Amino acid sequence: HKFYTDVLGFQSEEYMPDAQLAIVVSPEDPNGTALLLEPIGDSFAKDYQEKVYNAGLPVIVFGVSDLSAEINRLKSQGVKFRDDLTKEEWGIKNLFEDSSGNLIMLEGRSIA
Repeated sequence: HKFYTDVLGFQSEEYMPDAQLAIVVSPEDPNGTALLLEPIGDSFAKDYQEKVYNAGLPVIVFGVSDLSAEINRLKSQGVKFRDDLTKEEWGIKNLFEDSSGNLIMLEGRSIA
């Protein structure tokens, strides 16, 4: 929860620390898409997370308008990026890890 709110900049919609559950939303669109944050525990989800992580696949992609500025902002918060920017047909991307062992992709159309 702390990583998604303090580092990524989401705001809490609901937070139940005793249950280790949180729902976060974008401050730019608090009525839009929400992310449910919950522990993996010892379930099939743990196997899935490890396999997706080991394959280098992101669990979520966030689009940003100024990719360079967002990468610099996140690096200043201590976020470690996995590789250099990669140019794809559809845009530019970079991967980083959250504090729970998930890969997240940032995607942008250009570097401002």
